[in-house]
Amino acid sequence: MRWEKVSAQGNNLGPGKRWGHTCNAIAGGKLLYVFGGYGSFDCQTNRVHVFDTVNRIWSEPVMKGAVPMPRDSHSCTTVGDNLYVFGGTDGRKPLGDLRILDTASNTWILPSLRGDGPEPREGHSAALIGRRLFIFGGCGKSENREIYYDDLYILNTETFTWKRIVPSGTPPTKRESHSCSSWRNKIIVLGGEDTFNFYLSDVHILDTDSFVWSKLNTTGQLLSPRAGHTTIALGKCLFVFGGFSDEENLYDDVYMLDVDAGVWNRVLATGDGPSARFSMAGECLDPHLGGFLVFLGGCNKKLEALDDMYYLHTGLVGESEQNDRKRDKLSLRKQLKLKCQEQQASITESRQNVHMHAQQNPLGKKTFQAKVTKNFSDGYTIETVIDGKHLRGVLFSSKPNPMKLPSSDDSDGKVEAMEIDGNKMSDDLNCTTYSTGFAVVEQNVRDVGQADAPGGELIMSVSQVGDSGIGNQPPNDGSPFQECPGTSTQPVPSKYNTESNGTGDLPLN
Repeated sequence: MRWEKVSAQGNNLGPGKRWGHTCNAIAGGKLLYVFGGYGSFDCQTNRVHVFDTVNRIWSEPVMKGAVPMPRDSHSCTTVGDNLYVFGGTDGRKPLGDLRILDTASNTWILPSLRGDGPEPREGHSAALIGRRLFIFGGCGKSENREIYYDDLYILNTETFTWKRIVPSGTPPTKRESHSCSSWRNKIIVLGGEDTFNFYLSDVHILDTDSFVWSKLNTTGQLLSPRAGHTTIALGKCLFVFGGFSDEENLYDDVYMLDVDAGVWNRVLATGDGPSARFSMAGECLDPHLGGFLVFLGGCNKKLEALDDMYYLHTGLVGESEQNDRKRDKLSLRKQLKLKCQEQQASITESRQNVHMHAQQNPLGKKTFQAKVTKNFSDGYTIETVIDGKHLRGVLFSSKPNPMKLPSSDDSDGKVEAMEIDGNKMSDDLNCTTYSTGFAVVEQNVRDVGQADAPGGELIMSVSQVGDSGIGNQPPNDGSPFQECPGTSTQPVPSKYNTESNGTGDLPLN
């Protein structure tokens, strides 16, 4: 692992010096939103700065809506493309409001909430599991006396309903300035400062399905007790950076906890990392391609706000990405079997796509000539060659035929050609009969020339209605039309003309 100090491009200097702020990754880690904190002007702020992690450029978008009051020591949780800000302090009193930042429109929202939510507090923690936002612990005030909390609240982010939960098991003690991380279907509370000003390093895990707390017994290179640290989950591990245990002991170390094994390891990264600090912001920017962590700002031993930013390149990936890579560890036999299954699935999908494409009816017009082999009161039979396929079929009319069709012994042997709105014809290789829909509901007949009587030719222009038009509806009187490669009466040689209008040729399927 290695450290990298991040240098921003452009003239915008970014959020500047601050502590007690938050940073949240949006758009797959491409954007980093920094909100609040105690800033350069020795006061709390409510400004929002956005860091483009691809181009390394800071910007400060103009915010609209119900802008929250300035604060520090709040929580900010990513829910989709929205940021849920809860609590904190304005420097005089703890806060208990909830605001939502819609990052797509840069609009602050004051939601209408139901149920009894947490008391105003700062130094608490928040974590998201599914659509449930968990708030744990923190510090409030009552008659100028500090109150430490160990309560647990859940906000349903779909119904905006608060609910207090009293889990069973072994819960964490009252504390503030701890960390809380989402890990699978669990939340993990780590460290902090308790009611007696003792610093903690214990690890407690809440199963959010059964609502049972359990204490994780850890081994290895144990984390020293601390508060004001930052914890980031990546894969099966938690990374802990910085914090303090008293005014003389600030930390610049990084520890990694394997949650499954319960083993701590101290991370020895190359490069120059951040100095000792607390109350900084941290986030995982890229869990997909070898995740790297970002740490921004904080407070040093002299109680001065900091403005530097660092990346910790871990080379690790999230658990979902680890599962994608398990294929590399399969035996050759299993890899071959998996490959065959994928190929078979691909073939099946291709066939389905071909079938779906065959059923689609793009807009267009097809003009062709056909030989009239027989006529009768409701229509006539024709033969033709279209796109190299020999076709024979019967055309019916759903209404009395508006034109006189000559019998086989008519002296002039002529029949008027016509244009008929229609749907489709068949070139099915199995000679299955299909309804063309040439005469569905209405017939649109107009003179386009002359054709011979039976034994002559008919020139037709077929207009396609389209996927949502009437041409896709089952006709009352369909036109059976099929490919007949082996008929006794061969179709006339290809004297047909083909014209294409609209989006392309009419598929004759």
